Amino acid sequence: MNRTAVTCVLRLSKSAPPPRLLLAASRPLRVPLPCPTYSNDVRVRSYLQYLKRKVRPPSRPPYHDHVCQVGDPVLRARAADVDPAAIPGSEVQAVIGAMVRVMRRLRCVGLSAPQVGVPLRIVALEYPKGMMADVPPAAREARGLSVQPLRVFVNPRVRVLDGRTALFQEGCESISGFSAAVPRYLSVEVSGLNEKAEPVTWQASGWPARIIQHEMDHLDGLLYIDRMDSKTFINVTWETHNE
Repeated sequence: MNRTAVTCVLRLSKSAPPPRLLLAASRPLRVPLPCPTYSNDVRVRSYLQYLKRKVRPPSRPPYHDHVCQVGDPVLRARAADVDPAAIPGSEVQAVIGAMVRVMRRLRCVGLSAPQVGVPLRIVALEYPKGMMADVPPAAREARGLSVQPLRVFVNPRVRVLDGRTALFQEGCESISGFSAAVPRYLSVEVSGLNEKAEPVTWQASGWPARIIQHEMDHLDGLLYIDRMDSKTFINVTWETHNE
């Protein structure tokens, strides 16, 4: 924006009348526009969002309709162990139920409790047959995909069985719209308690091993972007932006 400024010259003398202002030649002056102030403590909502909050109060964890996104502190904290005696209780069962519901709704193959807003050491994974049908046979073989029933692990522990790694593109519902190549161990063993508080042990290789390692990272406040090859980080819809 341009504005015109004038220079004021003040003449003073003993016999002169009261000071008067003389206008000199005007010149354009650039006046910087006020810059917006950004703060982590400032939250800007649209009027529609405001009305929505007035009609329906914000949801509380465990979330049943969305996954926490990167930036949410719950994704960067180490999750707490679950008291085994509390697993059959309504609170822990509600968390597990929300995880499974959101996982199936979003058609993702794994989820952790922190992703639904609850900092507890619980993970779930599932690779249904219907989802497998969407993957070409060559990709199934290359990635080591296999159909997996629903598995829930509470207070899981992982032991590496094969120290070799494979590098494949990996995404996350908490970093929606992006993916990157991430190295993962080829084979691992996970042990813990299931949703009935029963001890379980499972050996996984290929893509299922990748899933469990990804979800275990969530329990320690890690995201795949902490392990990725940064040059492979992409927006999964980048091509449509060029159309």
